[in-house]
Amino acid sequence: MLGRIFTVGGFTLLSRLTGFARDIMLAAILGAGPVADAFFVALRLPNHFRAIFAEGAFNAAFVPAYAHVRGQGEASAKLFADRIFTLLFGSQLILLLLAWLFMPQVIAVLAPGFADDPARGELAIALTRITFPYLLLITLVTLYGGMLNVIHRFASAAAAPIFLNLSMMATLALAGLFPGAGHAAAWGVLLAGILEFLLLAGDAARRGILPKFAIFKLDDDVRAFFRALGPATLGSMGTQIALFADTIIATFLPAGALAALYYADRLNQLPIGVIGIAIGTVLLPEMSRRLAGNDVAGASAAQRRAFEFSLLFSVPFVAAFLTVPDFIMRAMFARGAFSNADAATAGATLAAYAVGLIPFVTIRSAVATFYARQDTATPVKAALTGVAVNVALKVALMGTLAQIGLALATAVGAWVNLLLVLLFAVRAGYLEFDRAWIISLARFAVAGIVLAGALWGTARFASFYFAPMRVFRDETALVLLIATGAFIYGFLILLLFGRGWLFSLLRDRKQSI
Repeated sequence: MLGRIFTVGGFTLLSRLTGFARDIMLAAILGAGPVADAFFVALRLPNHFRAIFAEGAFNAAFVPAYAHVRGQGEASAKLFADRIFTLLFGSQLILLLLAWLFMPQVIAVLAPGFADDPARGELAIALTRITFPYLLLITLVTLYGGMLNVIHRFASAAAAPIFLNLSMMATLALAGLFPGAGHAAAWGVLLAGILEFLLLAGDAARRGILPKFAIFKLDDDVRAFFRALGPATLGSMGTQIALFADTIIATFLPAGALAALYYADRLNQLPIGVIGIAIGTVLLPEMSRRLAGNDVAGASAAQRRAFEFSLLFSVPFVAAFLTVPDFIMRAMFARGAFSNADAATAGATLAAYAVGLIPFVTIRSAVATFYARQDTATPVKAALTGVAVNVALKVALMGTLAQIGLALATAVGAWVNLLLVLLFAVRAGYLEFDRAWIISLARFAVAGIVLAGALWGTARFASFYFAPMRVFRDETALVLLIATGAFIYGFLILLLFGRGWLFSLLRDRKQSI
């Protein structure tokens, strides 16, 4: 299993790195003003719907169902996939047409703060009409990716997001050919959807599993899929309601709040994507396969290893984002139209997001034990409770902390969600916190605290000794922080866990390839 995690994580890391190059261009060209806010609304809306209909609810319901049907034979699996493809394509096409027709009303509801700035509102409408077809394309990409994951083909789905970064960089480089930089970025999003669709459709065709249009029939397998999809959709909608709340509230905040949320979230998404999503992507079909073969112990062991792997790689990010977010933001984005003041604002927002980074990274591994058993209802209870806490805190904190309060509310809601999922899993007998697991958690906590102190001290050293540098001061400081942090954290892991624990990870990886 770990070998496949490294495959997904490696491509995801490449995607994040090219994403940072894209965001550096966005920050330099769009800055953090009204045009940036309009574009980020246009980018967020199709992504919100994607998380509801595609990567969130759909994957949670489809992957276990497809794995189960595939166990009955390839002919049954093909018919099931054809029917789901037909339904998915039709529903997304209708949604796209409605969005195009009623886009002014959609923007008025989801970005009401733009009403006081008609130029920003009109630009958001125009850009969202360009980006919204991305939803249809990426939904089909998610379907193909889920099918490929079930047959243990992860590379193309993990590599597909790289196209979003490359295409946006290409259109931004040619921004002079478009009405404005915002239009260039929006057309880059649409181009990316086309390229991702072609990549995944081609891979599915080579594997002989590309679905086709078929007469829809509500047979037993499709009914089982819908029984799982309903609760999963509610859970995904709850999470997206909280994110919609971010967008709605941020439009009432001063210009630049949406941009600060975007850039902070982009850095926060690095460990979430490379670690959390990669592990969750591999873990769900792995647990589904093991449980279908009545290997309960193997499924539990896979989930336990996924948790340990998630914590091993996420703890350094938590320490860095909490202690030196300003260094990170300045080194990454403070150039061109993106000022040091913009970086400071985004850095404080990043620190607030980091409070919830552990649950952000581990939640997909936590809910996998329910989804693999085709129980999508139980995680919904936790998700909706977390969302209620999240939204209530957003309203309470927006006045005093602005977008920092929005990020902090998201972090607290994520903790509520994760803790409830773990409680439900323990009650159901799916998860056990034994003495060894508690000791492991304590060791990770110690490593994180010591690393945070070391990074804070190194940052103070860098601020004093690199102050005379006129160029690359922040970039040099960031390199020093990364090198120091990597050395100290590696030493701490060896000291607290021992070489045997690390070697066991390597052995598991070798056996899983």
